[in-house]
Amino acid sequence: MHYSVDPGLYATGNARPESPVFVTANYKMTFDLLRRALAGIDGWILVLDTLGINVWCAAGKGTFGTDELVERIESSCLADVVSDRRLIVPQLGAPGVAAHEVRRRSGFQVVYGPVRADDVPAFLKNGLKATGRMRRKDFRFTERLALVPREVVPAVKWAILAAAALYVLSFFVSGFSASKAADWTLLAAVSLGISILAGAALTPIMLPWLPGKAFSTKGFSLGLLFAVFASLLNYVFHHPGIAAALAQLVSIPTLAAYLAMNFTGSSTFTSLSGVRKEMRFALPLEIGGMTVGLALWIAAVVMGG
Repeated sequence: MHYSVDPGLYATGNARPESPVFVTANYKMTFDLLRRALAGIDGWILVLDTLGINVWCAAGKGTFGTDELVERIESSCLADVVSDRRLIVPQLGAPGVAAHEVRRRSGFQVVYGPVRADDVPAFLKNGLKATGRMRRKDFRFTERLALVPREVVPAVKWAILAAAALYVLSFFVSGFSASKAADWTLLAAVSLGISILAGAALTPIMLPWLPGKAFSTKGFSLGLLFAVFASLLNYVFHHPGIAAALAQLVSIPTLAAYLAMNFTGSSTFTSLSGVRKEMRFALPLEIGGMTVGLALWIAAVVMGG
């Protein structure tokens, strides 16, 4: 989470006063992708202080915005360095940047560049004009797949801590039996693993084909499918009791829905107002579902212990 570069003005190649100026965020991956795309191109990179957040998210949060851009122009003495009074701002930063205000306050004209940094060379060759393809941001399978490790790894870490806490709880609830506590913790750990698989791994991969528009709905539907099979298998072969089966049936889709919501800021499927609306609706239900699931799990341990 501390993956940033210092804001300020950077040169690429043999930058001259007439070289183009590219504006970006100080999230290091964003900066590196732009720098890679500008290989062999002489230019300037004006890095805004977005608190280490990428352009798209920072524009929504307000850190990639008009005020920061104007202040960075002044603090870097950009007017004294370059003769070209145009700034190439990534299209995904447009929600945070008012071009007319930037020009009024700084004298620099904002030109919105393409969505992807890889299209910048073609954008320059085309006379700072973007084609329709450059203006469109899709969310392809490989892009969705790349997000999975970023969500699965922290989810697994939290799941390990949760399993440890559940072991201690089940140890006391089951009458101080280490073996019974281990059995019930294994059941809980399997449920957590299924939730992570459904919500953090398969939901982004299968995103276009899952029902509903909200990410929580998509994660819940996939989690429910897994929960039905898991609870039936455990009930038939492991005989944990009806309470344990119900605990899985409630907690797995609820946690999967919560994990799926983490992808709202990574896709083209959502808007800021839509995310806020979904969180107001889904979070209380997810908290309630996890509470009910935990209560059912405790009841299962008590009855089975």
